[in-house]
Amino acid sequence: MRHEVRVLIDERQEFTFELVGVEPMAPDVARQWLDEQFTQLECEPLRASGKLLLADKVLVVAQAGGAELLADPTWGQTFARAASAALAKPVITVDLATMSVSY
Repeated sequence: MRHEVRVLIDERQEFTFELVGVEPMAPDVARQWLDEQFTQLECEPLRASGKLLLADKVLVVAQAGGAELLADPTWGQTFARAASAALAKPVITVDLATMSVSY
């Protein structure tokens, strides 16, 4: 089965992380890593209510990390592992232009 996380910055820039042969991250560890990044990168909830869905957290962490952190081999791979484990989906596309996450 194919396991990958794609992050589309815009129509010209995209990051694809193949997770074949990569040790899976435990879901609770993934959520903790995303929580830490959300705080460190000073992210804000997308919804006016302040409610933060897990998919929203993946989206805003990718947005805050941007091309610079996604291009970092360690951070980018860890982000992909965390997103895959937290959302429990084998194929994930994070589209920053449309602010959407699809499976």
